[in-house]
Amino acid sequence: MDLRTYLTLDATDMAALIRNREVTPRELVSLSFRQLEKVNPALNAVVHERKEKALQEAESITVDSSGFSGVPFLLKNISQRLKGEPLTSGSRLLRSSFAKQNSNYVDKLQQAGFIFLGHTNTPEFGLKNISEPVLYGPSRNPWNVEHSPGGSSGGTAAAIAAGIVPMAGASDGGGSIRIPASFSGLFGLKPTRGRTPVGPGVGRQWQGASIDFALSRTVRDSAALLDMVQVVQPEAAFQTPLFPGSFQKQMAQPFNQKLRIAFSTKSPVGTPVSNDAESAVKQVVTWLEAQGHHVEEKENGVDGIQLMRNYYLMNCGEISAMVVELEALQGRELTADDMEIETWLMNVAGKSVSAAEFTASLAAWDTAAAQMAELHREYDFYITPATAYTAPKVGELTHSADAQAELRERVARLDKSGQQALIYDMFLPSLTYTPFTQLANLTGQPAVSLPVYQSAEGLPLGVQVMASKGEEHRLLQLAYQLEQSGLWIDVMGNPILSEAVDVRG
Repeated sequence: MDLRTYLTLDATDMAALIRNREVTPRELVSLSFRQLEKVNPALNAVVHERKEKALQEAESITVDSSGFSGVPFLLKNISQRLKGEPLTSGSRLLRSSFAKQNSNYVDKLQQAGFIFLGHTNTPEFGLKNISEPVLYGPSRNPWNVEHSPGGSSGGTAAAIAAGIVPMAGASDGGGSIRIPASFSGLFGLKPTRGRTPVGPGVGRQWQGASIDFALSRTVRDSAALLDMVQVVQPEAAFQTPLFPGSFQKQMAQPFNQKLRIAFSTKSPVGTPVSNDAESAVKQVVTWLEAQGHHVEEKENGVDGIQLMRNYYLMNCGEISAMVVELEALQGRELTADDMEIETWLMNVAGKSVSAAEFTASLAAWDTAAAQMAELHREYDFYITPATAYTAPKVGELTHSADAQAELRERVARLDKSGQQALIYDMFLPSLTYTPFTQLANLTGQPAVSLPVYQSAEGLPLGVQVMASKGEEHRLLQLAYQLEQSGLWIDVMGNPILSEAVDVRG
């Protein structure tokens, strides 16, 4: 197989070729590293490689009649632990950290037969919607390297959009699958809370807001992967009943009746929304109406600003608790110089959060979940832009040294309400780009970002669709139908991949 052919294949294609003995796992892994070596210097998508190990594993793997045996895959450099390999979470504090055991999610991926090439770039502790950690530097977008591929699964998005692998590990605690999918022209599914494995040693991630899954180029790859990794995990805090059928088979089925769909292009936090984002949703709405579905504009009734305040309060508590653990690990008190500004401010603010406030914050998530459940009694899907704008430029959302110094000084002299207000203000420029995704994390619903729009400047922008808990199969059905439409963006059209497919052999 030549590199040009490799770049046109999704993971399902690759697995079929391996099973039919038309290509070997080693050939595919070798081609994936050839592409990595071509594009990664420009994109900084992959921060750790395990080339020799991956090639050896490709030689020795037993090819299964199902699954993704022998298909190359990248893991995200946070939560997706592979025994013996570095896992730094993008933090300088963990630059020498190695995984002592696999995460349960990685175990599932190994059972599916993937060959792991290494880990992708992510912001420190996954706290941002861009991937620009001090430790590794910024990842860049294959559609335009002056722009970010998003975050926190930004390295993963860049790697897939540039053809290194067709699918790769990602996670989503506030939009970290759907945001980079929107910015990078990919398909991004955040499954229902409790659908995929957590731990070991962790029964919940960000109180259930965060879930591990993947980004992909095709709907069928994500559907097939969900078939393989869905689980009812006895020790997990949240569990979702197994889907009794096959996500991949159900994906291709037509809906048995016309749908009722609500949509909104209004930012839930009152920030501006670009004409591109509005146009993206309008395109999808027009297409749905042409299919005979009932679509109407409707707000969801959730107080988006208060929901974000509750979300940030949870983040502050989680980060402060994590810093306590890191101090025990390091054997010293950590300072502002040890971590990036977002981590430090959340740590300081988290120390002032009472147990009662933390509990009340989580209870507000349940109120939002009830409001969305009520909406879904009337509507099958709820549609919004995935992001309010196309991708920001690299460095645009990173605070300057002077701004960081001012923030550190301010947080130290504020009371706890002032600190929470500061956290909100600190993230507001980022939130302005991505105000739509956090709702599904806090309610536990599944949601997708669909690559159905491209701006005049050539940058992608996704449309988000949310469904009731446990209804990933319906989201996949809709996504598959849109994938066959003229709206779907071909990721092969991005400049880096377009240039790469001209390389023969």
